[in-house]
Amino acid sequence: MTHKASVLIEALPYIRRFQGAVIVIKYGGHAMVDEALKQGFAEDVTLLKYVGLRPVVVHGGGPQINDLLKRLNIPSHFVEGQRFTDEATMDVVEMVLSGQVGQEIVGRINRIGGLAVGLSGKDARLVEARRKRLSRAEPGEAGALDIGLVGEPVRVNTGFLNHLAASDVIPVIAPVGFGPEGETLNINADSVAGALAGALKAEKLILLTDVEGVLDPDGRLLENLSLAEIDKLKREGVVSGGMIPKLDGVAEALAAGCRGVYIVDGRRPHALLLEIFTDQGCGTAIVA
Repeated sequence: MTHKASVLIEALPYIRRFQGAVIVIKYGGHAMVDEALKQGFAEDVTLLKYVGLRPVVVHGGGPQINDLLKRLNIPSHFVEGQRFTDEATMDVVEMVLSGQVGQEIVGRINRIGGLAVGLSGKDARLVEARRKRLSRAEPGEAGALDIGLVGEPVRVNTGFLNHLAASDVIPVIAPVGFGPEGETLNINADSVAGALAGALKAEKLILLTDVEGVLDPDGRLLENLSLAEIDKLKREGVVSGGMIPKLDGVAEALAAGCRGVYIVDGRRPHALLLEIFTDQGCGTAIVA
């Protein structure tokens, strides 16, 4: 019992410090698949709201999208690691993200006493986006590669989102955006989370991943990083694959006004609470 009391006392200064603070959480990876971790995430987010923080959740859903595309016999192909999104694929992406995945998260939070609302970036023009183009893969070729209905955020409706976050509601947002001609665009969830964190001047952007955090060349956790150190790690090839868009989103969020970004191992039970309410935290911290 004494240990439980000491844990609560340790959390007290952080609860006081972060009263009213916006915390943007990118929810993805194994934490979205394992039943115990899914329940733990819903409990963590609900607790954050009850103690006075303002959590905003952005979720992924790549494995679920892949599964439905396969079941519907819709072929998938990738261009430089990005999913080419035609109209048929976009229909599946929106169905899975805004429907299946988003509503499961909302349901779990609501069942344990929270008040969550599922949204996509299209609702109230929450996330306006432009078409994303990739540079030519071959050196010397002009132009850009078309990857279909894939977007990148250009504007966030902060008035609407602040209104929600300041209420009793926990926004749960699917990374689907509103294009310049009203078209639906598929956006990387890390990019959406970074855009929201920057636009809202969030106290923290927390990215739940399937690794401990950012690792050095010997596989050891780097607990603190600067943007300059991130650039060095990218140039040296120490970070690669899915960590690169995460770190690109980190830089954009910090440049736009987010106070700090934390890349956290979502496989760890109650990783959110450990990061926010304990002295040591967990994962990699990156501050401007």
